[in-house]
Amino acid sequence: MSATGGHTPEETVVDTDPAEPDPRGAYEAGADPEATDPERTAHLGAVPESDPRPHAAEPHQHGAHEAPGSSRRRPLLIGAAVVGLLAVLYVGDLLISSTDVPRGVAVAGVEIGGMSRPEAEQELRTQLGGRTTRPVTLAAAQSTATLDPVAAGLELDVEGTLARAGEQPFNPWTRLTSLFGTRDVAPVTRVNPFALGQALDAARPALDRPAVEGTIRFDGVEPVGVPSVPGQVVDGATAGQAVVDHWLDGPPVALPITATPVSVTPEGIATAIDQLARPAVAGPLTVVGDAKNATLTSRAITTFLRFRPDGRGGLVAAVDEPAAIAAMEPQLGTTEREPRDASLQFGGPQATVVPAVVGREIDWPRTLGGVVEALGRPADGPAPPLFTPPPTAPGTDPASPPPQSGRAVNAVYTTTQPRVTTESLESLGPAELIGEFTTRGFKPDSGTNIRRVAEIVNGAIIAPRSTFSLNGFTGPRNAANGFVDAGIIDDGAPGRGMAGGTSQFATTLYNASYFAGLRNVEHKEHSYWISRYPAGREATVFEGSIDLRQANDGDTPIYIRTQWTPSSITVQLYGIKRYEVTSEPGPRTNVTPPTTRDLGGNPTCTPSPGSEGFTITDTRVLRDVRTGEVRREPRTVRYEPQPTVTCNGQ
Repeated sequence: MSATGGHTPEETVVDTDPAEPDPRGAYEAGADPEATDPERTAHLGAVPESDPRPHAAEPHQHGAHEAPGSSRRRPLLIGAAVVGLLAVLYVGDLLISSTDVPRGVAVAGVEIGGMSRPEAEQELRTQLGGRTTRPVTLAAAQSTATLDPVAAGLELDVEGTLARAGEQPFNPWTRLTSLFGTRDVAPVTRVNPFALGQALDAARPALDRPAVEGTIRFDGVEPVGVPSVPGQVVDGATAGQAVVDHWLDGPPVALPITATPVSVTPEGIATAIDQLARPAVAGPLTVVGDAKNATLTSRAITTFLRFRPDGRGGLVAAVDEPAAIAAMEPQLGTTEREPRDASLQFGGPQATVVPAVVGREIDWPRTLGGVVEALGRPADGPAPPLFTPPPTAPGTDPASPPPQSGRAVNAVYTTTQPRVTTESLESLGPAELIGEFTTRGFKPDSGTNIRRVAEIVNGAIIAPRSTFSLNGFTGPRNAANGFVDAGIIDDGAPGRGMAGGTSQFATTLYNASYFAGLRNVEHKEHSYWISRYPAGREATVFEGSIDLRQANDGDTPIYIRTQWTPSSITVQLYGIKRYEVTSEPGPRTNVTPPTTRDLGGNPTCTPSPGSEGFTITDTRVLRDVRTGEVRREPRTVRYEPQPTVTCNGQ
């Protein structure tokens, strides 16, 4: 081949059939010559190793199997395939889970993601149902309390909770990330705000902590500082929402709190120790009494010396009155004297007056008022001498000792007038018995109450133109005042009640007043007649609603005397006789037989025979002893029939 063909002399010419295609053109087009003609044999000459030129075939090796531009289209095709696959998967996932709770959803620790809504609803009711009735622990810092969720009006709203969980998300990225994480959804709670507020208020005493101001205590006689401790108060404005948000979570519900500040500083405590506490216990304190002194040691002083904030970060000294009295009274008690009422001494138809005794007592607030000042004085002064006051005129305060300058205070005495004075009884004049009555027959428990009320009333004075109230004079008839449970009539049947038997004393007092001529202001008969009392002339009382009130409308006082025995009670009234009194009972009319009431197996049932009901009129006849004038006072009473009580027909 000539030089114009591009061949060198050393190249071997490939002998080809002119009619066949050029094999180089097929190769360059990407076709395999051997695949085109499998029987074709190509002879290629060897290329000398020393030939510095590039191999003629190298320019064609990299593109031997690709058409130009195919390397750029392949990534696009792969990307399109991936996108298509993801789209198919996204649509499939969306179709499959379209009615489900979104994946990865958890409510109060209960995972419901991916469940159908009925399944999720059942799961929530099963897993959280027990929590809705379990006591909820509330925590305010270190303080805890419990809350009853039912009483607090808290209720899980399952449907609302699922609605809050939402529908299936359409965002592909959100759906992808839900495969690898959990989304917490707060449960929806139905709440009664009023009930929740009441429940939180009931829990606050255990959660709130009052601020404790710093103070000083004594270790023996050595003062020791006690630091202030700030308090805390539950924030009522936000505590309810905290409970609503977290009552189903399981752990204690942390409530928001507001700190309560304190004022006493460590520096203020240290100053009070040096300037107040140590000087106060440096020596004894003397209390100067009536011909007797009380000496209080340093140790005794520590029992009543207290310290309180001064409002400026420090402390001031103060006295605990009950503790101080307990320390002083044993030594000064003999200098006091209890008051004693005037009384009548009975030795015949007329009574003589036993004079009253004026009491003398220490006025403790005035006595203790100077203790703090005295404790601040030097402890090395002499002890004050004894003080003997001059005689005290009746009704006046005793004389006080001279002012003290050392570590001493004066006991301040006051007189205490008796309730019944000598003058009030002497004003009776030639007192005589003007009214008397006795009732009998009571059981021991009722007798205890009758005796107690008789003790209280004995010696009472009904002043001129005043009214005596039995309920008002006795005060509360309870266990603290010496009364006990005893028999009563409860709706016609025997029963038990506090202070049972007091009505018997009321009946006795009423009749004594009846014959003494006192004016009847208020009284009420029993609903059923009791055979030991005169018909139409008896009384009952009930604390707080039914009273016995009798008025003295004369010009001189009336003295009440009571006499109790285990089987009877007598009430006597002494004064200036104004009336001769008699009673005129009328006939019984409208008689009604008793009915029968069976109480079955009631363990308190007591059979009783019952009594008939009737109407009766009693007329009090009063004759004025000075003028002879006669006055008649009729009173009509209707008694209901008291039923015959049986127990299971017995």
